[in-house]
Amino acid sequence: MSRVHISALRLLTASLVLCSCFAATTRAQTTSPSPDPVKTPEAKPADQSGENPFAPSAPPLPAGMKGSDANDPRAKLSPGIYDAGEAALGLKHIMLIKKPDAFQLGSDDADNPKVQKTLGVLGVGDSSKMPKPLQLVLAQLAFANSDLAFQGNHLFQGNFYGVSIYDIADPAKAKLVTSMVCPGGQGDVSVYKNLLFMSVEMPNGRLDCSAQGFPPDPPPAAGHDNKPAAQKDRFRGVRIFDITDIQNPKQVGAVQTCRGSHTHTLVVDPNDKNNVYIYVSGTSFVRQSEELAGCSGEAPDKDPNTALFRIDVIKVPLASPQTAQVVSSPRVFMDARTGNLAGLSNGGTHGKNGLQKPSLTDQCHDITVYSALGLAAGACSGNGILLDIKDPVNPKRIDAVNDPNYAYWHSASFSNDGKKVVFTDEWGGGLSARCRANDPNVWGANAVFNLANNKLSFASYYKLPAAQGDSENCVAHNGSLLPVPGRDIKVQAWYQGGISLMDFTDAAHPVEIAYFDRGPVDPKMLVLGGDWSAYWYNGHIYASEIARGLDIFELTPTQHLTQNEIDAAKTIRVAQLNVQNQEKIEWPRQLVVAKAYVDQLERSQALPADQIASLRQAIQKAESSRLNQSDRGKLKSLAPSLEKSAGQTKSAADSARLQALADILKQPTL
Repeated sequence: MSRVHISALRLLTASLVLCSCFAATTRAQTTSPSPDPVKTPEAKPADQSGENPFAPSAPPLPAGMKGSDANDPRAKLSPGIYDAGEAALGLKHIMLIKKPDAFQLGSDDADNPKVQKTLGVLGVGDSSKMPKPLQLVLAQLAFANSDLAFQGNHLFQGNFYGVSIYDIADPAKAKLVTSMVCPGGQGDVSVYKNLLFMSVEMPNGRLDCSAQGFPPDPPPAAGHDNKPAAQKDRFRGVRIFDITDIQNPKQVGAVQTCRGSHTHTLVVDPNDKNNVYIYVSGTSFVRQSEELAGCSGEAPDKDPNTALFRIDVIKVPLASPQTAQVVSSPRVFMDARTGNLAGLSNGGTHGKNGLQKPSLTDQCHDITVYSALGLAAGACSGNGILLDIKDPVNPKRIDAVNDPNYAYWHSASFSNDGKKVVFTDEWGGGLSARCRANDPNVWGANAVFNLANNKLSFASYYKLPAAQGDSENCVAHNGSLLPVPGRDIKVQAWYQGGISLMDFTDAAHPVEIAYFDRGPVDPKMLVLGGDWSAYWYNGHIYASEIARGLDIFELTPTQHLTQNEIDAAKTIRVAQLNVQNQEKIEWPRQLVVAKAYVDQLERSQALPADQIASLRQAIQKAESSRLNQSDRGKLKSLAPSLEKSAGQTKSAADSARLQALADILKQPTL
């Protein structure tokens, strides 16, 4: 999600930001807003509609724009928490593992004492003027599920209240290993070898992971800000745990940062085997210098050392993670010509009354690194940026884009070949209904960019095509590549819009090829729920459901995706997965991968039917004989004509498929 825009608890009633990055301040003002699911209120300008999230209104579509399809089978599913109606295409729902009891509020009654106790821990003092439904939602936010990471047979699910670890050796029988209570939101996680990293941004986080939070502060005097009082035991930054004993993680390091860590990105330097690096994206208020020395939230012209307009880089020595520390704070928004730290702006964006005034970009919400290319794509509130990370301690901005249809640049994904970047827009912060029939399909969407010569150029938008209801928080959120050879496919979460698979092989015409969706948690009131992130890992799709738990899916064949393509995707096995640390996918020279290419060439009609039939017959015979010498020779003899066709086709995608197929047939394996 994007940052939790909380302009102060006083503004909580104005708008709740539910993005996958709930972390921003539960109490203090964010200089630049950020949205996320299960969140707290969102500060302007991330969501400028001013609507009441509990009684949402649906303004008419702006002239010339289109909304999502209200006739889609997903548009009117029955509501429920565990018994909601479901619709799916190309995805089989294997199981839902409910959230552990430790991560449940335990009541849906706003008058329950647990609600007031939880609000108190979050720093909310007098809540008497806050609507009861809002009190309940805010209390539920403290237990929201967030992002996922994977290692071996284990899945790590972040939560605003800590982290849960699951055994997924058999995805159909996945089970909880342990839950570790450690509040502080939003709990985004990543793993490397024996280390687990967790983002902490909210002011209720404590150094020792204890759950008591801090006493609510009295209302600030007139003219004073509403930052929480300095506390020597408060923690906001990145926690480091040793997970050698997977059932008993031990905190071994804790690196404080001025704005906390809304999200973080694990960076592995191919030239450095002794350290890993963490890029910290903080979107919340800057803490007081009395709490952490050197922190300043002043504008650059008043304090050139301001904690705004930068990211932080943590160096983690693998042999001594307890010595991890911030080693640089790159000014990735600076105007290199003038030296102005505030060098980027959103250029103006859409709002209730048309184009809004430009606002400065002073934070990144999420950064995806692709070390094999030496590049990173940053989704940075008002802009999408491209970074050179060949020196991971000192990333340099090499390009930046903006878009008047984008309210809040939230996350990014590269295509496997690095020739495209998909950015997401978390319009409304994740807590608002933003996929209705009257919500423009270019707002709260994906934007696909082509990437060439280190320059980004816009290609198209993609938004969940099925309309969702007024009580379903829905907007583009976190996803990962699906490793189908020959195609660019992203599996992606849309909160209560469910999961959608987007094929963006043709950057100008992305299309949906599969989906899963549930009805709303509640039919009348917007209750936080839905999938925060949906990622492919070693043959299955796992989704972090904010309110319900952990969803597990498998792909099923359709006209858009064949069984051969699914089987080819399953050939990709990785030891660990941190989605924001994107690694290059290289498919084996197996015949199942060849069969996937043949299916694609048939679908695109790149080869005549008789040649497709001959290829299939030869591959099947070679499989049956376990690649005896004769059949291996036959496959090799087919390669030259494929290479010739690759040089003649006008389709870049088909040319690449033909060449890849020819390469496999020259030296095939089973």
